[in-house]
Amino acid sequence: MSLDALTLFGLFAVTAMLVCYALEEKSPHFILGFAAACALGSICGFLQGTWPFGLVEGI
Repeated sequence: MSLDALTLFGLFAVTAMLVCYALEEKSPHFILGFAAACALGSICGFLQGTWPFGLVEGI
């Protein structure tokens, strides 16, 4: 099983969201990190052609 660059990008975005969400009570920086990771997830959704996912992630 091979992963392309877009799949790895999505995996990174979702992992970053999960980590930042879990740690957001520790520091306000993690809230900003979560927002940035959501933006990355939105970009990934649009790049994959799944615009509803990209739209919801962006909101």
